[in-house]
Amino acid sequence: MAEPAEWLAACDLPAAWAGQAQWRVLETGFGLGLNFLATWQAWRDDPARPGMLHFAATEVHAAPAADLLHAAGAHPSLQALADELAAQWQGLLPGTHRLVFEGGRVLLTLGVGDAQTWLKTQHLCVDSVYLGGFRPPLDGHWLKAVARCCHRGTRLASWTVATSVVDGLQQVGFKVSTSPDAALGDKLQAVFNPAWEPRKKPDLAWPQARSPQRCLVIGAGLAGAAAAASLARRGWAVTVLDANAAPASGASGLPAGFLAPHVSADDGVLSRLSRSGLRATWQAVTSLLKPEDGRATGVLQRRFDASAQLPSDWPEAGAHWSHAALGASGDAQAPLQHPAGGWVKPARLVEALLQSPGVKWHGGQDVASLKRVVNQPDGAVPAAAVWRALNASGVCLAEAELVVVAAGPHSAPLLRASRGDAPPLQPVRGQVVWGTWPAQSGESSAASALPATPVNGLGGLIPKFPALKGKGTAESSSTEAMQSHWLMSATYERDEERPLVRPEDTALLLERLMRLWPTAGKALAPMIKAGQAQTWAGVRCASPDRLPLVGPVDESTAPGLWLCTAMGSRGLTFAVLSGELMAAWLHAEPLPLEKRLAQHLLASRFKTV
Repeated sequence: MAEPAEWLAACDLPAAWAGQAQWRVLETGFGLGLNFLATWQAWRDDPARPGMLHFAATEVHAAPAADLLHAAGAHPSLQALADELAAQWQGLLPGTHRLVFEGGRVLLTLGVGDAQTWLKTQHLCVDSVYLGGFRPPLDGHWLKAVARCCHRGTRLASWTVATSVVDGLQQVGFKVSTSPDAALGDKLQAVFNPAWEPRKKPDLAWPQARSPQRCLVIGAGLAGAAAAASLARRGWAVTVLDANAAPASGASGLPAGFLAPHVSADDGVLSRLSRSGLRATWQAVTSLLKPEDGRATGVLQRRFDASAQLPSDWPEAGAHWSHAALGASGDAQAPLQHPAGGWVKPARLVEALLQSPGVKWHGGQDVASLKRVVNQPDGAVPAAAVWRALNASGVCLAEAELVVVAAGPHSAPLLRASRGDAPPLQPVRGQVVWGTWPAQSGESSAASALPATPVNGLGGLIPKFPALKGKGTAESSSTEAMQSHWLMSATYERDEERPLVRPEDTALLLERLMRLWPTAGKALAPMIKAGQAQTWAGVRCASPDRLPLVGPVDESTAPGLWLCTAMGSRGLTFAVLSGELMAAWLHAEPLPLEKRLAQHLLASRFKTV
């Protein structure tokens, strides 16, 4: 069996990637991850490394993390990287999983399940191929699937030199050479260079890849901050404009929010998207925030609705759910414990994302319209088109080649003012109630009435999160501070554009709390009824199918005008994932989702109104 370094050398790495903005590797058979770890280590060690390394890999079944660590034990130089890999190696159900390393500059996109099927679900264009993991044995259809992921010049390596493999690769357009290796046996090297011009079925939904330039992001909430950070990491010079004086002044200013997966009997679109979104958000929270700003405490989901079923063939997938031993009256089914759930302070995450290198944020900039201008320079230089952000007086606030509208409920009015139409977006007002548990001993019995972890199922209760000096700022990370605040969320009022606080909604939240966790409801009711609790309201933006809108508005009529909005009530779940999906589309990168799931988020899926 070839050593990991041999796979790199057979693909002319690291020399081939020198000075490139990104490099994309496909491995057919991830196994125990040694080739990925070796490629990552080579990237780390190379001063001429590409700005980003993408490693897409397939595996029928993900091995246990302990096996990955054991295999890396034979390669001491890889052990530290293996520890980082194992820390994210959880919840790997069939489908696509994005694992993030090096601050987002090394991305592992892992497809668990049948490899040939998974390749069809992706939108891959790779520079190197490690051809291995022959389960089932290679055939013509499988090799065609690999070839469809290649461009002219893609290098391929394998330690299988069977005649069927050589002939099959040649038939799909590879120039193949084989040579003996005294230590390893025969090896195969190939370059994708077909004698014909490869036909690739056009996909009108996918925009052409672009090189990093300037980008304007309109909106400094979760969606805008996530989009800005993802693009800046790929070399864009990003300017974020917001009408408010501080970031996260809209719905993203919630004192604390839930992170928990959606589950359904058919494991439908929302369920699968929520799992991918959860992983993406926790990766950002772990790398950017302190524990007092976000914590994976687990979330208990009570199921009052008899239709809240799980897929019948699911095992208990440790990182995602398990049945909870709770004798809860009123539940139609046994509650679920989501170990991957928890709480996050959205404003702190927004602030951290906006501090990414390459991002400049400007408050008090009220963008009233967007105008595309084509500047025709002298001579034969092609015309340069830019988007200008104008205020109500027509003054240009900023300009860039790409603009991303992430303005929440203001996205639709901005688009209508700019082009006369917009997708059917809906404002949705939400209200929460929250308060402080005083430190006096007399309150200890009341505090003990709270659940050990956040609970959802009929609204949501976060029983403990840190005290706040101001919006999103922790007083301290002590145990006392961690136990000082509770929050009950959230109402859902469609077509209300004003962030009003209504007493009747406070009463509704208390009523829900009494059902969700009765002991907490009884303990908190006096505080809420006496007006000693605080209230907060914000306005979300939702689409008709309650999924985000990501991608170009219409590349034929408005090239360079993109959306990243309509996060609805799941901004913490969807924002980071949406930013990464948008960046992947812009740069022809492996998608963080299966292609069919990504298509559910395309901004162009709705007719404009």
